[in-house]
Amino acid sequence: MTTPEPTDPCPCGSGKVWGDCCGPIVAGQRAAATAADLMRARYAAYATVSVDFLYQSSGPEIRKDFSEKEARAWAENSEWQGIDILAAEGGGPDDDEGTVEFVAHYSARGKHFSHHERSLFRRIDGAWRFVDGRIVHETYRRETPKIGRNDPCPCGSGKKYKHCCGR
Repeated sequence: MTTPEPTDPCPCGSGKVWGDCCGPIVAGQRAAATAADLMRARYAAYATVSVDFLYQSSGPEIRKDFSEKEARAWAENSEWQGIDILAAEGGGPDDDEGTVEFVAHYSARGKHFSHHERSLFRRIDGAWRFVDGRIVHETYRRETPKIGRNDPCPCGSGKKYKHCCGR
């Protein structure tokens, strides 16, 4: 995707136009007021393949391992479909640290993905920076008991599960 026009809808899904939302933040014309604003702008940077902003909006912990090539490949090879900000703790205009939990939706290679993360932001030299991200794993709860490798196969073949459907 190319950089949107100022009157185009912002990719972050805020309902605002690019020129009044993430556009000035990604272009470096104004700083993000909150950690959540920076999270939205970082999402918009992926959607618009603004890899330089991804680097600039990262803290030193992230910058040392930042791969422009990998970030560009993910941004260019994905179709960005929206972001849901689920929660924000701290990260306000008067805070120095904040956490934002979000789900970013995108498609790649014909498959839909949802990237659920809890990200940590810190104010460094007066500006919000992304310093850490942890993937949120959904807990899977079984409805039935787990089948052991040596249990009879539930298909009724009479074989052990490991020699039948468990292969």
